[in-house]
Amino acid sequence: MIIFEKIRFKNFLSYGNTWTELDLESHKDTLIIGENGAGKSTFLDALSYALYMKPFRKVNNPQLVNSVNKKHLKVEVEFRVGSNSFKVCRGHAPRTFEVYQNGELLNQDAHTKDYQKVLEQNILKMNYKSFTQIVVLGSRNFIPFMQLSTVDRRTVIEDLLDIQIFSTMAGLLKDKIALNKNALQDVDYQLNLLDEKVSVQESYIDKVKENVDAQLKEINEKIIETAEQIEHHKTQMVDLELQASELFEQCEPLESVSNRIQQFLTLEGQIERKITNLKKQLKFYEDNAECPTCGQEITDEFKGTKTEEANTAITETTSGLEQLEAQIASNSTRMESLKAIKEQAEQVDSLRANERTSIIVLEEILEGLNNELASKSFEDGDEEEATARLGQLNQDIEDEKDKKAELKKKQSVYDAARTLLMDTGIKSRIIKQYVPIMNKLINKYLAAMEFFVDFNLDEDFKETIRSRHRDEFSYASFSEGEKMRIDLALLFTWRAIAKLKNSASTNILIMDEIFDSSLDTQGTDEFLKIIKELTSDTNIIIISHKTDQLLDKFSNVVRFEKHKNFSRIVE
Repeated sequence: MIIFEKIRFKNFLSYGNTWTELDLESHKDTLIIGENGAGKSTFLDALSYALYMKPFRKVNNPQLVNSVNKKHLKVEVEFRVGSNSFKVCRGHAPRTFEVYQNGELLNQDAHTKDYQKVLEQNILKMNYKSFTQIVVLGSRNFIPFMQLSTVDRRTVIEDLLDIQIFSTMAGLLKDKIALNKNALQDVDYQLNLLDEKVSVQESYIDKVKENVDAQLKEINEKIIETAEQIEHHKTQMVDLELQASELFEQCEPLESVSNRIQQFLTLEGQIERKITNLKKQLKFYEDNAECPTCGQEITDEFKGTKTEEANTAITETTSGLEQLEAQIASNSTRMESLKAIKEQAEQVDSLRANERTSIIVLEEILEGLNNELASKSFEDGDEEEATARLGQLNQDIEDEKDKKAELKKKQSVYDAARTLLMDTGIKSRIIKQYVPIMNKLINKYLAAMEFFVDFNLDEDFKETIRSRHRDEFSYASFSEGEKMRIDLALLFTWRAIAKLKNSASTNILIMDEIFDSSLDTQGTDEFLKIIKELTSDTNIIIISHKTDQLLDKFSNVVRFEKHKNFSRIVE
């Protein structure tokens, strides 16, 4: 469980160069109040920024820096996980990112993204989506679970159930499967090559037994045939190489044509702007009888001269533009033609590579034939030697078959593991076990909030909502107040599941302006009572405008105000 202790920040949005600090651990319930623009919700942005490098609200990181001081944005968050204490320090202008464990700075040699991954996966064990579903419920820039996509819903649940490791394992397994596949291809290649060598050796031995001369003749014929095949493939390869070379040469202007088009497009824009300016100039002399700057009268003769000059320039420039557009069209047509040639060249080059592979295989066979022809004396001892070599080749085949069997066995294991690691595999089984618990908790919390419906999520996290009369509804069909009850029930459920799994649980629950809607005084009181009852083991932080209704209902009240254009906490 993450125990958040405190957060402090400066030069963050409307806050100046003085540290602002909030205690997140000491009080079971805290009310944060202040006028609009006082900076009440800023600490939530600061917390989100420190942990995930992005604020809760939709603000670009450079815009987070105080617009007056324009530098030295800093946020520090302190928390405990088990027996370990952590402090995360993040800043902008200059950019900083540091994580301390028990007072010692963790290794910063890794890239910022990897350093962030360590924070989220190894320390917090909670990503941003889970943070916005478990820690925070806001009225602005908050996407309720029911409005998330199916993929994002699954991500949140997997994070809650601490089963994201299976997704990581699936990625590693994918790499192992690829390596195993390549190894199988290599073994198949060696087996084919050995089969060919065995076939040649067996044929050789048979001919030795039958007739030496016939055997020699056959081997020579195979040599000739193989040599002819090699020459044929070489001829094909040379022809294809020449063809590919010619095609690649033809498409060499592709880059220059592409650059020329870009230059033409730039020039086109310049010409169009020039025509626009000329038309503005022409309109000026048409609409004005005197100079707006000096007040001097513009004579008809001067107007006529300037108008004629402008019209001539427009005509000439328009003509040039038309010629340029023709050039663009012509070059575009040529570029498409060159692309087609390049594609053809790549296809031809691929065929040339295939011919090269065939030549290599045939040359190995030819080498084997020539070696056999040169090394055998065709005496009585040659048969024994040839048989011994055949035995070695067969042993090599058996060794390769053993390798293949082992690789196939690995492949079977990998395939089984891949099936288990798919969304429909072990993760689905785990989720299936927890879905009934989730639904039970959701309906428990809804009933506690006096919202009596039968709410059920299936294993794909799609909802079915029925009334007591079995009428079926969707989330979108409810009022905003009813939706808020559903959102709260889901939030409480996720927190309960996280605590049960000891995954993404925390000691704080932040609610940003959820009471500032259409709830009346009685509704607010009842709602607050329910929330406190359901979160007795949690530090609740409420951000609200309803000062009069809520002020006497919290043990700790923090007031924010704007003072000389900077936000601050009122002591």
